[in-house]
Amino acid sequence: MDLTIPALYQQRVEELLQLGERCILGLVGSPGAGKSTLAQALATQWPDAIQVVPMDGFHLANMELERLDRKQCKGAPDTFDAFGFIALLKRLRKQNPDEVVYAPSYERTLEEGVAGAIAVQHSTPLIVVEGNYLLLSDSPWNQVQALLDETWFVDVQQDLRVSRLMQRHQQFGRNAKDAADWVQHTDEPNAQRIEAERAKADVVFRWEA
Repeated sequence: MDLTIPALYQQRVEELLQLGERCILGLVGSPGAGKSTLAQALATQWPDAIQVVPMDGFHLANMELERLDRKQCKGAPDTFDAFGFIALLKRLRKQNPDEVVYAPSYERTLEEGVAGAIAVQHSTPLIVVEGNYLLLSDSPWNQVQALLDETWFVDVQQDLRVSRLMQRHQQFGRNAKDAADWVQHTDEPNAQRIEAERAKADVVFRWEA
């Protein structure tokens, strides 16, 4: 896959960078849409200007999901620390010059978040936040979009997106049947909720644009 950012979107990034102040760009889309891939491509093209902060770092720990009897629904909106994510966005908006903001990452091999894994410097002008629920209407997720300067909805063909999910789940340990069951009963209900909010996005991103 050619990961060159189409010129239309390059221009939008440049416009954000030219504002001369900290901006936060949100990448939202259904599971398997390619949000992480796009975020990394942006960071690669502007390595001195962009830091990626994934929403997935705010997954609740598996032990807590088991306590809540929600592990089988991991990835649903209520299986994240949404308030913690919102608090991080507020810190990033008002980061002090002498402050390093540490954000969590998500380690797929562990299926756990890793605290303090991403160091965000005050001098970084553009933070790229990527995740499923940046546009969700449910509280408290409905506070997120106001903390972003621009939101892109990452659009991809349905069959390709599902194929990516199947491959991802099998890569990290599920057999083909379990992967298909997870996609059907967990990923796709979440995808429907995400797709229902796409009209709120400022931009629809497509690689072929």
